[in-house]
Amino acid sequence: MGKKQSITQSIFFAVLCAAAVYSACSRTEPTIEYGFISLVYYQEKDKTTERLSFFVIADDEDGIENLDELFLYHDYEQLHWRIGSSDWMKLTHNEKTWIGSWSLALEGDESIPRGQYRAVLINKGGERTQRNFSFDPPADNTYPFPSLNIADGNYTVTSSYPQNRFICYDSSGKFISTIELKSKSGAVSSLNIPSNVLSVALWAEDTNYFSSALTEAASLR
Repeated sequence: MGKKQSITQSIFFAVLCAAAVYSACSRTEPTIEYGFISLVYYQEKDKTTERLSFFVIADDEDGIENLDELFLYHDYEQLHWRIGSSDWMKLTHNEKTWIGSWSLALEGDESIPRGQYRAVLINKGGERTQRNFSFDPPADNTYPFPSLNIADGNYTVTSSYPQNRFICYDSSGKFISTIELKSKSGAVSSLNIPSNVLSVALWAEDTNYFSSALTEAASLR
């Protein structure tokens, strides 16, 4: 093989490698197919605090693994939250994958501002897309804060919210799954909770008012 042919082949393979790197990092902007913002109430000692639950159905030409950052802005109040891919929660329902967080908070005792929000989604190639959302829940909580009690292998839920489910965590506090409750009391064993779940919290929700409440986690052991 001549020296000229060897150099030509080297250039050819270099071009192939560059193309592979380029194709691995999409230059096509991601998409936000759908999303929602809801208000979440937390009970902390003697007071109830507000946080945001924010999730979107996102897509990317190179797969959801190519998504990198999700931002939520309230431009009027000059607020923003960043959710990196290593921090966001990933939920799958009806073959759709949601990414986001249900615990976006403000410092101190400030209430979450209502009005217009702007979501920005960025992939690993630096391409981005954005979508606006309206957020206007009631000024005050519609329902009393719910409660959860687990003892002797049984659970009891006190909640006026229309929908109630368990949020399941493992021994490290990592989210595992959600389980919808068809009854507000019963045997824990009847819920078919995964064996690696150590504790559960009650998530009570009213989708009509875009509001929810999340209790402290209770141990199953």
